[in-house]
Amino acid sequence: MIRVFLVDDHALFLSGVKAEFEDMADRFEIVGTASDVDDAIENIRETNPDVVLIDVHMPGGGGLAVINSVTETHPDVTFLALSVSDAAEDVIAMIRAGARGYVTKSIGSEELAEAIERVHGGDAVFSPRLAGFVLDAFAHGLPQPADPELDQLTPREKEVLRLIARGYPYKQVARRLSISIKTVETHVSSVLRKLQLSNRYELTRWASDRRIV
Repeated sequence: MIRVFLVDDHALFLSGVKAEFEDMADRFEIVGTASDVDDAIENIRETNPDVVLIDVHMPGGGGLAVINSVTETHPDVTFLALSVSDAAEDVIAMIRAGARGYVTKSIGSEELAEAIERVHGGDAVFSPRLAGFVLDAFAHGLPQPADPELDQLTPREKEVLRLIARGYPYKQVARRLSISIKTVETHVSSVLRKLQLSNRYELTRWASDRRIV
């Protein structure tokens, strides 16, 4: 029995997927659902599912924010991205963040069930036309950093960078990452120093120019 958590900000779609899997109770147990980033992070950590079926684009950072936060504390949780988007940048971003696969919402219910079973078993799964994006990006082994400046930053500094660049105040960044405000300030200072920037406004512009917000 595979324990599955569902994350999608479209209520009707979420309900539909949940109903489909309730008809497969001999294969899957739905341990929880969430429709926003904060609830997803909190509840995935509480339920510790085998596989998280996660939407890519949601307010508050989307699937990337969920994966980045959860894998810090629960590295064994497997993520399968499910999205209407078939854009190469979305596919590559989710895989680089740690998703084991990426399928589009046009997928059938049985195909989706099989995809979940496969990623749970350790396979990588992609909708057919998306596989080429991944093969191109990983053609030379593990993906190399697209930006040497960004590669200077630690994983935690990158998380702080993205949240600050999205406009979150230090207090909210601290709450989202479960760290103190002083620690956020320390990370921001380090990011500014490494990137040779003067303030958070320059930081936001730097992140936006590189499409990492």
